[in-house]
Amino acid sequence: MRRLIPILAAAALTGLVIWAFLPQPVPVEVATIAPRTIEVAVEEEGIARIREVFTISATIGGKLQRIGLHAGDRVEAGKTVVAVIGPAAPALLDARARAVAQATVSAAQSAVDLAKAQVAQAEAALEFMTSEAERSRRLFESATISKRFYDNAVLEQRTAQAAHDSARANLSVRERELESARAVLDTSGPNGADTCCVELAAPVSGRVLRVLTEDEQVVLPGTPILEIGNPGNLEIAVNLLSRDAVRVQEGAEARVTGWGGPDLLAEVERIEPSARTRVSALGIDEQRVEVILRLTGDPADWQALGHGFRVIAHIAVWQGEDVLSIPVGALFRDGSDWATFVVTDGTARLRTITLGERNGDFAQVLGGLGQGDVVILHPSDRVANGGAVVPVSTPQ
Repeated sequence: MRRLIPILAAAALTGLVIWAFLPQPVPVEVATIAPRTIEVAVEEEGIARIREVFTISATIGGKLQRIGLHAGDRVEAGKTVVAVIGPAAPALLDARARAVAQATVSAAQSAVDLAKAQVAQAEAALEFMTSEAERSRRLFESATISKRFYDNAVLEQRTAQAAHDSARANLSVRERELESARAVLDTSGPNGADTCCVELAAPVSGRVLRVLTEDEQVVLPGTPILEIGNPGNLEIAVNLLSRDAVRVQEGAEARVTGWGGPDLLAEVERIEPSARTRVSALGIDEQRVEVILRLTGDPADWQALGHGFRVIAHIAVWQGEDVLSIPVGALFRDGSDWATFVVTDGTARLRTITLGERNGDFAQVLGGLGQGDVVILHPSDRVANGGAVVPVSTPQ
C-alpha cells in the first residue's frame, strides 16, 4: 500500500503537467445566422433650410431709415412695413460747381426780369389794340369806316392778345428755370413735412431671418435690406456623392437626426440632375449631387429646427424582409473573399461566404451559410481554423 501512494502521486502529477500543456478552448462570442429585416441607408450631413426665402431690396435709391425689425420678428404679408426709404440729401458742391450754379441763378433771374418786361409791353399793346377795336366797331356801326378797316382792327386786337398770352407763358417758363437753378444751391436737405417716402411691405407672412442693412444710410436701387421666410416650410438639403445619389429614388424614406431634437421622418422629394465639384476636407475633388428631403412627421417635432441648422440624413436605398443575414462583426477578409468562422462541435471552421447588401449591423448572406449556423463575433488572433472554442454568450 505504501508503494502505491508514490506511484499514484507521480501519475497525478504527470496528468496535471499533460493537462496544463494541452491547448485550451478559446472563449468566443457567437451569433446565429437567421432571417432578419435589413435596411441599407446612405448617411450624410445636410442642412435645414426654408424653401422660399425672400430678400427685400431697395426699389429706389435714397436714404434708408433705420430698420426696427430684428431676426425672429413676425411679419404679415402686405401689412408689416419692413423698410422706409426717403429722398437723399443733395450732393455737396465744390467751389467751381457753386460758382456755375450761382451764375445760372443770376442768368435765370435776368431772364425772369426780361420776361416780365415783355409781359408789360404785351399788356400795353393789348390794351391799346382793344380800345382801337372798340372804336372801330362804333365807327363801323355808324357807317363811318368800311368793313375792311374794322376787320383789320379786330385782327390787330387778337394778335396783341396772342402776344400777351405768349409773354405770360414765357414768364412762367423763366420763373421755373429760376426755381430749378436755386434748387441746385439749396443744401438744406429734404427734411420738411412734405417729404414723401417709399414704404416697403412684407411680401409674405413669416419671420425675419436676417437684417442685412440695419443702420440708416443712403442706398442704391437693388441693395438687399433683409430676408424673410416661413420657418414652418422647411426642407432638408443633402449633398451626396454621385455614386450614392444614383441609388437614391424619389419617394424613398429617410430619417433626420443629429440636430439636437428627436428623430424626424422624411422622404426624398427631388434629386437634382446635375452634380457639382466640391473639395473634401482632405483636399480631394468630389462630385456632389443635391438631394432635397421633405419632412413628413408632425410639424410640432421640428419647431426648434431653424434655417441653416446642421442635420444628419439617413436615406434608405434598399430594404429586405426575412433576409438571411450575418452580423458584420463576424466578417473578415480572406484574400479577396469574405469569410467567417463557424462553430461546429466546439471547433472553429473557416468558411468563405458570398454577401449581398449590408449596413452597419448586418449583411445579406447569398451563399456559404445556412439558417441556424453559429458564427464567431470579432474573432481574435487566437482563433484558428480547426481550433477549439467555447461560446461565452448566447447565440443571437
